[in-house]
Amino acid sequence: MGLMDKLSLKPGVVYGEDVLKVFQYAKEHKFALPAVNVTSSSTVVAVLEAAKETRSPVILQVSNGGAAFFAGKSVPNSNQEASVAGAIAAAHFVRSIAPIYGVPVIMHSDHCAKKLLPWLDGMIDADEAFFKEHGTPLFSSHMIDLSEEELKWNIETTSKYLKRSQPLNLWLEMEVGLTGGEEDGVNNEDVDNNSLYTQPEDILAIYEALSPISKYFSIAAGFGNVHGVYKPGNVRLHPELLGKHQAHVAKKLNDGQEKPVFFVFHGGSGSSKDEFLEAISYGVVKVNLDTDLQWAYLVGHRDYILNNIDYLRTQVGNPEGAGNPNKKKYDPRVWVREGEKTMKARTIEAFQDFNTAGQL
Repeated sequence: MGLMDKLSLKPGVVYGEDVLKVFQYAKEHKFALPAVNVTSSSTVVAVLEAAKETRSPVILQVSNGGAAFFAGKSVPNSNQEASVAGAIAAAHFVRSIAPIYGVPVIMHSDHCAKKLLPWLDGMIDADEAFFKEHGTPLFSSHMIDLSEEELKWNIETTSKYLKRSQPLNLWLEMEVGLTGGEEDGVNNEDVDNNSLYTQPEDILAIYEALSPISKYFSIAAGFGNVHGVYKPGNVRLHPELLGKHQAHVAKKLNDGQEKPVFFVFHGGSGSSKDEFLEAISYGVVKVNLDTDLQWAYLVGHRDYILNNIDYLRTQVGNPEGAGNPNKKKYDPRVWVREGEKTMKARTIEAFQDFNTAGQL
């Protein structure tokens, strides 16, 4: 008997208490859910196929830029209208297609910095409207990332958004301590390394501020994380810090919980399996993956084009004959599918690395 039977989950997008139960189960059984950034229906399908094949729960997430891409690059976005519309479209698509893959899915929005808060407001507006009609939010969860701001303002503002989310049973992820590198237009490549490591006192302050509002929250704490992929040795992760954070909060609570905090691992691309497993042992229940899967998606397209280049130069004419048509080679259903296959294979690897495979 796996997660779905034990938690009485139905396939498709899950919300509220079911999200909490999935994360609690993951923490107890020492696995984490891969959170994969998707930018199109094609990338959604690649991840859902991997989840189905490995019998794994999964998180699908859209970044601000990814959501805008989902809407279409020609759509103006000066007021976040493309990012709001694209995120909503992605959520509806995932809601409609996920059940047929037979796996539970958490539909999430990724990093929302201070300058992007109108995007988060627009998505929660959609959640409220959807909740009024259907009794559930449109999304499962959102992320607010005010890690570049002063801690007091970060906590106060995050608390306001958690209060707004609470009646909708929305999960809220927040970040404290910077994630280095660059992703989706947010560049922290030149920050002081000390900023990449969160302090236990900060985690306790966040927990004490948020837990009276709602139990539906998680913390992306910095332990040297960096977005992107770098040469071995260039990134120094210290997942053991998460264990110290848990111990600090547990001591203060003194209620028998050894690992009271739900942690999130950002900047997971390029990390070793041992680093993932150590972080998971300290209460990480979600690991973000983007860069590695962008590369994986490209590889399928790249290799197909290189291997079939003589059939892709013209619509008619190839090594087999000057009059032979090439439609079966350039049909998007052929070459786009090759990218889905390689992205799916890399996602399966992540499910295996995080102990997620077979949990259903």
